[in-house]
Amino acid sequence: MNVARITFLSAIVLLAGCSDGSHTTKNAEDTQAAPAASIAATRGKPEKAAVAAQHGLPDFTGLVQRYGDAVVNVRVVGHGEADPNEQALLDFFKRFHRGAPDGGGPESGGGDDGPVMRGAGSGFIVSPDGYILTNAHVVAQADEVTVKLTDRREFPAKVIGSDTRSDVAVIKIDARDLPVVSIGDDKALEVGEWVLAIGAPFGLENTATAGIVSGTSRTIGGESPVPFIQTDVAVNPGNSGGPLFNLNGEVVGINSMIFSQSGGYMGISFAVPIDVAMDVRAQLVKTGHVVRGRIGVVAQDVDASLAKSFKLDRPRGALVSAVEKGGPAAKGGVKPGDVILKVGDQPIEQSAELSNAVAATEPGKNAELVVWRAGKERELTVKVEQLEEPGTRTGKATQDRKEAEDAKLGLVVRPLTPQEKDQVETEGSIVITNVQGSAARAGIQPGDIILAVNDRSVKNIQDLREEAAKLKRGDSAALLVERAGTQIFVPVRAG
Repeated sequence: MNVARITFLSAIVLLAGCSDGSHTTKNAEDTQAAPAASIAATRGKPEKAAVAAQHGLPDFTGLVQRYGDAVVNVRVVGHGEADPNEQALLDFFKRFHRGAPDGGGPESGGGDDGPVMRGAGSGFIVSPDGYILTNAHVVAQADEVTVKLTDRREFPAKVIGSDTRSDVAVIKIDARDLPVVSIGDDKALEVGEWVLAIGAPFGLENTATAGIVSGTSRTIGGESPVPFIQTDVAVNPGNSGGPLFNLNGEVVGINSMIFSQSGGYMGISFAVPIDVAMDVRAQLVKTGHVVRGRIGVVAQDVDASLAKSFKLDRPRGALVSAVEKGGPAAKGGVKPGDVILKVGDQPIEQSAELSNAVAATEPGKNAELVVWRAGKERELTVKVEQLEEPGTRTGKATQDRKEAEDAKLGLVVRPLTPQEKDQVETEGSIVITNVQGSAARAGIQPGDIILAVNDRSVKNIQDLREEAAKLKRGDSAALLVERAGTQIFVPVRAG
């Protein structure tokens, strides 16, 4: 039986710029491009645009000619493994060739260097001085990144920053007066609108594929808060990191994933909205990392039945199913069963929009919420906290990591709250928040609940430390963990 999966795509895309030698400036944010038909006309081929218009079809020739030169090929060589704390998110974007960027897999590196990863992806230039956007999964674990332009020049690239949560990365080459893309507004996209991707599926450079917007603000699994753009554009391995254009020649998204049973295109593709990508870009260029807000709730969409149950006029809002004990939302008065209808001035139609609105709020600032409770609207004020991103550690997390290393098992754990225990219906008391070393290699995952070590039940962190302290280097400990309601034993070798 074939199992559907989200697969990562990567690509060699073309460097988009103006053919007359002029370039978009100000990081391309404010540039407006002419409609595709007009672009074709300016290239001296008005007959093609006219014929297409006569038949009610879009003409992409001028768009490709004008902006194709701003799409680049990104080649990657790397060693080693990603930080285990980032791996869950990376795997979400890399289901097709696990552990390697698109278009490549591990190759023998020789000696003690470990496997060498070779892969290819895409990117597009957003400033004339060489800043390029691509996917985080394309450059993950990269030691060397090379960018190839459509004029066949090649440049070594520096990874300025990478954000696994949004699957956006910024790289830079040392070059000047480069062609750039025009940045559009993804919020203006409508279902049924034509869009175009440029990339290198399966290594076929400078490939343009077209389709329509199939959906907006799609929530894909629970690993990423990005409100993905869904299209039926033919996107395949080799397209990741490449641009998604609207008919005005503006980039509205970064092609990131496909949904597939075979590993190839099956009519469903996903792109990171360009508004999300440009916000991430600005933060990565300025500070090297991304800061997001959080309020500590778990929310879900409201369907017709739920709307009727809560006496809402129609299905809308984000239904709060759980509130973190002692978290910002709890302190602000948010309760399970509340339907969040608005954050500030932004109406919330789906739960993904709540995640975005909160993430975009500066930590330390107040978020004014409008919630639906007991048949009427209420206003609540919640002070937003900073979301700890993969790979970042607070002082407490750093101490936890040291204690885990002392315990020899490579585990970072914390106690489960009573609410969490009730929610997952477990007898366990501690949950794994991070893994490293032998635990990671054995398949232990963040979120696993530890029930026992060897034949001793583990009721608290001290029990775990005592059992680990008995182990000598190289000893194997049988960890009984609970994962998704199932108990399994996992052998972990002490370090």
